Amino acid sequence: MRELIKLKRFLKPYTISAILSMALMVVMVGLQLMLPRMIQRIVDLGITPGNMTIVWQTTLVMLGISLLNMAFAVGNTTLAVRVAEGYARDLRKDLFNKIQSLSFGNLDRLHTGQLIVRTTSDVTSVQHAVRMMLSLSVRALMLLAGSLILMFSTNSQLAVKLLPFMLLILVLIVIFAGKLQKLFTAVQQKLDKLNNVLQENLSGVRVVKAFVRAAFENERFSEANEEFTQQNIAAMRLMAVLMPLMKILLNLGTVSIIWFGGMEVIQGSMTIGQIMAFTNYLMTAMFPMLMLAMIIGMLAASEASAKRINEVMSNKPDIQDRPEAISIEETNGRLVFEDVCFSYNGKDCAKPVLNHINLVAEPGQTVAILGSTGSGKTSLVNLIPRFYEVSSGRITLDGVDLRDMKRDSLLAQIGIALQETVLFSGSVRDNIRYGRMSANDEEVIVAAKASQAHEFIMSLPEGYDSRIEQRGANLSGGQKQRIAIARALLLKPRILILDDSTSAVDVDTEAQIQDALEKAMKDTTSIIIAQRISTVLTADKIIVLDNGRITAEGTHAELIKNSPIYQEIYESQLGNGLKKATEVTGN
Repeated sequence: MRELIKLKRFLKPYTISAILSMALMVVMVGLQLMLPRMIQRIVDLGITPGNMTIVWQTTLVMLGISLLNMAFAVGNTTLAVRVAEGYARDLRKDLFNKIQSLSFGNLDRLHTGQLIVRTTSDVTSVQHAVRMMLSLSVRALMLLAGSLILMFSTNSQLAVKLLPFMLLILVLIVIFAGKLQKLFTAVQQKLDKLNNVLQENLSGVRVVKAFVRAAFENERFSEANEEFTQQNIAAMRLMAVLMPLMKILLNLGTVSIIWFGGMEVIQGSMTIGQIMAFTNYLMTAMFPMLMLAMIIGMLAASEASAKRINEVMSNKPDIQDRPEAISIEETNGRLVFEDVCFSYNGKDCAKPVLNHINLVAEPGQTVAILGSTGSGKTSLVNLIPRFYEVSSGRITLDGVDLRDMKRDSLLAQIGIALQETVLFSGSVRDNIRYGRMSANDEEVIVAAKASQAHEFIMSLPEGYDSRIEQRGANLSGGQKQRIAIARALLLKPRILILDDSTSAVDVDTEAQIQDALEKAMKDTTSIIIAQRISTVLTADKIIVLDNGRITAEGTHAELIKNSPIYQEIYESQLGNGLKKATEVTGN
């Protein structure tokens, strides 16, 4: 219960409803515990002496108690459901907000499938626990305590003889609870694995079909599905052993009452009505124990789920604003990398991804970054919006360390079109306005024209109102990239980052995009990652990265003369144009 208790703060808004629910349950239990005494009265004072008046009167009272109990039960269930649903809603919301606040480094350590399970299945499991605690658990504990008290008040000697049965049941419940918690924790872990396989398969379904790997993926899913199934069976098998065991003990207790109680009736120290009342109290006491056995299993699953939720909740974002961080409203856009080292292991720069990076991007300047796959290009630009934190050194914007700025205000100055284009379900217009929902239609169209997206958007059935399917499945790669660029341009950023964002468009369209960007973003500092050397020819500064180091820096004319790596890239892409390019630059 320790992990569930950590989430008790989500119950605070529903304290009154929870208290009312439990109050109704207290009344219900009190009324239910009156019934065995009524039965004793009917037998001892009505049936035995033949007094039918007492029989009818007591029966009517019992009927009234039952109807009243039913009304209280409806009220209790309604309040318990309201509390549990509100609790789950708030928990899901807080968990989602927590995930949104996590840095890229945190999310790298958490799998998407795990986060989905924790936000859905785990929250639902905890929700069931809350509902049970407000209804079944409270009722079971109160019935158990009330029944034991009334058993002793009815016949203390007989109650003492039955105590070993009760203690044995409690011991079994404790033992089974520990085992069930471990089993249900394993169940949730298997569910994580199943969801990871499913998420990977659905997101990569085109690749699966293209490489005819459906059979392999089916086998992988079947394996994860079978593991999940077998783990569930193991947990249910233990539950299946516990319930019959409890019923056997209940039957033994009933037989004991009849045997020992019958002996006392024969001796005249106990009445038949008392035996019937005692039997009812035993049943009333054993019933909550049976419920507790079932509840323990569900609580074990909920405790495992709560632990997994708390693991996410306790995650602190790798990147947080410093207490003295400042907000920036405007910036000139001068970026400086000062001896920057970066490793995905944090402060460990023994094997850095970026090593001793020194770079200056002046306001309005276009800086292009070239390099082979794995050279650190994307890692470098990810440090500018602080998706990751530098391991050593620093990056400044207009002379201020990025870590001394509030991250939201920093991001407001940056427009990004990432290497992996992500679009959301909705209209084309809403996707372009995603970073600035207040933009009007004219501004949307201007951004779309600059990214060369306007023409193809107007050819869609409903133009800017055309619906984009999940992840842009109904658009080509080039169309998605142009919408992503328009989305970045609409922000009118002081710093524009394009991470290989024109790789899926043809050369002519790319040239048109570059021309439009030069006009529309002439005062913007642009950082462009490109694979095609034709993309960077007109850049103010070209950086060549190799194994995380800057090996060359300069204009195209300077690099074509002095950088062997740049010459190699140029020659590999433009064929025998190296000699001609050298002649054109006059070198």
